[in-house]
Amino acid sequence: MTQPDHRVHGLAADEVSPDWPPMTEQELARLLEHYPRLGAPKSIHWHSPRPLSAAALVDTRAGRIFVKRHHATVRSTAMLETEHALMARLREDGMPVPTVHADADRHTAVTLGEWTYEVHAPAEGVDIYRDTPSWSPPREPAHARAAGAMLARLHDAASGHEAASRPTHLLVARSELIEASDPVAALEAQLGERPGLAAYLRQRDWRRELGETLSPFHASVQPRLAAQPRLWTHGDWHVSNLCWSDAGAHARVTAVLDFGLAARTFALYDLATAIERNAIAWLDAGEDIAHPQIALALIDGYRAHRPLGADHLQLLAGLLPLVHVDFALSEVEYFTAITHSQSNADVAWNTFLRGHAAWFQSKFGQTLLETIRHA
Repeated sequence: MTQPDHRVHGLAADEVSPDWPPMTEQELARLLEHYPRLGAPKSIHWHSPRPLSAAALVDTRAGRIFVKRHHATVRSTAMLETEHALMARLREDGMPVPTVHADADRHTAVTLGEWTYEVHAPAEGVDIYRDTPSWSPPREPAHARAAGAMLARLHDAASGHEAASRPTHLLVARSELIEASDPVAALEAQLGERPGLAAYLRQRDWRRELGETLSPFHASVQPRLAAQPRLWTHGDWHVSNLCWSDAGAHARVTAVLDFGLAARTFALYDLATAIERNAIAWLDAGEDIAHPQIALALIDGYRAHRPLGADHLQLLAGLLPLVHVDFALSEVEYFTAITHSQSNADVAWNTFLRGHAAWFQSKFGQTLLETIRHA
């Protein structure tokens, strides 16, 4: 099979050339030598359009597998195996999470040269949103309700998983900065270990800009954020990271995918992320981009399995304008230090970090927050 003219999701509802080349059959043959039970690759069925790594569905002599490849500067084998341990814990509790294959040495991640690989069993069900970018609302409120219910189940299953978070900020949905009483000082203290982010921030008056971004929202909710019980969370709860029983309006969730952003945060952080990813069409033009019925469906599905009282809803609404902050900074760091794209780093800072927070001060953002408070 020749290398395809592969395109991936860009940052502006477009398709762009990938930062990471798509995998080839020759490359996969070398990788699968470490997985003798799976046999040699026969063909590549599909290349993922997700932009931050390379991934593909691959047919081998033993059946279909899903292979994901990261640059070794982004993920080490140890970082991935921490993620895989969370997935194994969730499977033990009955969550529909695909199995991660171990190699001949019983490792679930392999580094070969500049790349780190993970090999998964295929997910059960229909991947009806697989070509849908995050920040695109689901087709049906019922899908959002089912997604909310599955997220509550995940949080129940993750309770008691006490592993420390991965020792990286790159492309991980952490929450330390928004929990800090002084996020600017907290970020300044991290910069010695985050030289790529420090290099970007030196170009701008970042203390003032970050302070202005957070000040309308942060002080009123920070003490309660810092007091939330710790929990391993998914970090990227969008309908494209779920598989479904069918494509109908009332499809059930049959598999939970992609724990690449998972970290130890708290439950409301994950629910706020789900609303931010599914209920606000950030890639659309204009300010009227909220889908309150999707937000309410996510909340309804969630609280059918886990309690959400009025105080939770108040905090959820207060958290929503802040939930993206730590991850937006990790994207600034990634685009500066790893892919060396100043333009993408500027989008992550100006459009994602600052622009998303500012939208919540618009009448449409305020209406969504009021809808959540009175859900």
